[in-house]
Amino acid sequence: MQVKETQNEGLKRGYQITLTGDELATKVDGKLKEAQPEIEMKGFRKGKVPMALLKKQFGQRLMGEAMQESIDGALRDHLESSGDRPATQPKIEMENGENWKEGDDMVVNVSYETLPQIPELDVSKVKLERLKVKAEDSAVTEALENLAKNAQNFEDRKKGTKSKDGDQVVIDFKGFVDGEAFEGGAAEDYPLVLGSGSFIPGFEEQLVGAKAGDEVKVEVSFPAEYGAPHLAGKAATFETTVKSVKAPKAAEIDDELAKKFGAEDLDALKKQIADRLEAEYAGASRAVLKRALLDQLDGMVSFDLPESLVEAEAAQIAHQLYHEEHPDDHGHNHGAIEPTDEHKKLAERRVRLGLLLADIGQKAEIAVSDQEMTQAVMNAARQYPGQERAFFEFIQQNQAAQQQLRAPIFEDKVVDHIAEGAKVKDKEVSKEDLEKAVEALDEL
Repeated sequence: MQVKETQNEGLKRGYQITLTGDELATKVDGKLKEAQPEIEMKGFRKGKVPMALLKKQFGQRLMGEAMQESIDGALRDHLESSGDRPATQPKIEMENGENWKEGDDMVVNVSYETLPQIPELDVSKVKLERLKVKAEDSAVTEALENLAKNAQNFEDRKKGTKSKDGDQVVIDFKGFVDGEAFEGGAAEDYPLVLGSGSFIPGFEEQLVGAKAGDEVKVEVSFPAEYGAPHLAGKAATFETTVKSVKAPKAAEIDDELAKKFGAEDLDALKKQIADRLEAEYAGASRAVLKRALLDQLDGMVSFDLPESLVEAEAAQIAHQLYHEEHPDDHGHNHGAIEPTDEHKKLAERRVRLGLLLADIGQKAEIAVSDQEMTQAVMNAARQYPGQERAFFEFIQQNQAAQQQLRAPIFEDKVVDHIAEGAKVKDKEVSKEDLEKAVEALDEL
């Protein structure tokens, strides 16, 4: 077997591998001899089938296996000796494939782009600000007020008071379609909050202004996509009796409210809210710090990028942005989407940072643990209620899907590793300043 270099320009590599006819024949004979003791054929005892007959029966198939194994072995040996790491799957073409016949030499052309050598990075030169926000009393009070509103009760309004949005009306109703009562269309003493959108569109609006004791004929149409097919799109009439009108009353902000939300007392609830708010602020601050870190890293390193990776990333960016700009187009029949110069520039940044972070993570022996992966799978499965089991099975059987979940965890761990070695200065800012910094992330 001969290996000849045909291209070595930048990251592009090309090799011509020649396998002689004798080498291939020897490999096929070896496979036949290895299998011969276990082969049985009519007219011959087990292990006694002549080699000539075996070659006639199985030689063509084994020749294909021999070719593939020889190419794979030659490429594997070459990569081990050269240290090249292909950026994508190497392209393999048989030069004399159409005219090749048994006994001929086989000539194969192999081409690929190798991953670049990543320069060493001195993380101590990275300087960052970590924005720190304390939970202000006003933010805690606002959160308490929202909790009290969610825990609201309803009290009877004065007799004769008309209902309005936000009120609760207690009603009896019976529904009819085409003059016939339908199953599930009746209830008694039903508490309905006007404006909640919990009933058919148009139903609640017709009860605004009603008083206790009023009888209202509510006329609506079921939505075309209604869950019960026999009712979808049908006009309906509901004979409705308003039995009482109640006004919302927020719960008192006291120890009793705190206990409703699992806290020992009001002070404990306030501390829980403050801790939760500061955790949210810390998450937002981390996103700002990560962007600043990546921006610095992008300017600190320079190396050749594999064109194949940049082109694939630019195509993905263009495709993603197209669907964001055309949310109603859910298919993929929109034809080719040509990446712009802006897409290519963003793709170069992503590929450069991806390779850099992967190199740093590898050298630091950073890995994603089984526990971290399990948690990621569980978090992702929550997006598919009722289909969690099928989602778990899909992830188990799909390496690409596993990598999609693993990649962001690995990236975050590498970012944390770099930040630990960087010069990081804490800076106390207001909630509004942090919000502005987060909004700026979307503008870049």
